[in-house]
Amino acid sequence: MIKKLVSLVFTLLALAAVGYFYVTKQVDVYLSQPVKIESEQLVTVPSGTSLNGALALMTKQGWIDAQFAEKLVRRFHPELTQIKAGTYQLMPKMTLVQALQVLVAGKEHQFAITFVEGSRFSEWLAILQRNEHLNHQLTDRSEAEIAQQLGIEPQKLEGLFLAETYHFTKGASDLDILKRAHRKLQVILDSAWATRQDNLPLKTPYDALILASIIEKETAVESERERIASVFVNRLNKRMRLQTDPTVIYGMGDTYDGNIRKKDLRAPTPYNTYVINGLPPTPIAMPGEASIRAALNPEQSAYLYFVASGNGGHVFSKNLTDHNRAVRAYLKQLRQQ
Repeated sequence: MIKKLVSLVFTLLALAAVGYFYVTKQVDVYLSQPVKIESEQLVTVPSGTSLNGALALMTKQGWIDAQFAEKLVRRFHPELTQIKAGTYQLMPKMTLVQALQVLVAGKEHQFAITFVEGSRFSEWLAILQRNEHLNHQLTDRSEAEIAQQLGIEPQKLEGLFLAETYHFTKGASDLDILKRAHRKLQVILDSAWATRQDNLPLKTPYDALILASIIEKETAVESERERIASVFVNRLNKRMRLQTDPTVIYGMGDTYDGNIRKKDLRAPTPYNTYVINGLPPTPIAMPGEASIRAALNPEQSAYLYFVASGNGGHVFSKNLTDHNRAVRAYLKQLRQQ
């Protein structure tokens, strides 16, 4: 009788072992199945989602096949149960276990939003508004209200944000993006101001920002920035008007149609540097770091004028006679095109 009991126990243990092996094998097969996606896919896991909820979500999308083993994953792989809420990117050829590991790690997908150097604040607002992944807190807010939300003293926000690419996770707010961009701008501006040349005709960091924005709009050629800056610094030192077209365009606002006429150069606006002395009252665009540093460390030169060369750069002159000659050459080149 005892022998039969012992034999039965061993038989049951053997069956249990076989059963356990079979079940674990099925769980492993289930987890090793490929996620059926042909391109990168974003999946948003709501707060409070369990492991079974995440599996059900992917099954509903048709990315994985349902199997009885899915109910046993929690028991055999407790390390996969700590699913974190967020938006994640799943990649082609990823297995189910790899997808779950992404959700457990909590490394949310980073979206990107890019602001181009020389763009305006109004363009930034439009870019932010179009981004579907952001939480929009600035909708229908005036510029003054936005400044108050940001804790920025000037109510005119032009030029107060650093133009570059910013990464964020889904649900971040447009206000957060502007806060980050303003902090980055301030760090770079403070650094550049601390290492500025002596005897510049710029009284404050804000003056430097204004000049940097003009430099940004005048050239996209990296090697020219310091020389462009030297022209404006030299003119300011000699109390010559800056006479730069981008300030005229900014002052024209929505009336600008792509052309500047003689009457526009004579029109009295706070930004028309053909009419006003010194710098305009605010920046006219969002400058990049290179233009900020150029404004505060210009090339040492005697140049007072520049005009487009027609080849992407500019011709610089030290006197009006040479400048007029360069202008005629440029106009002749335009007529021949």
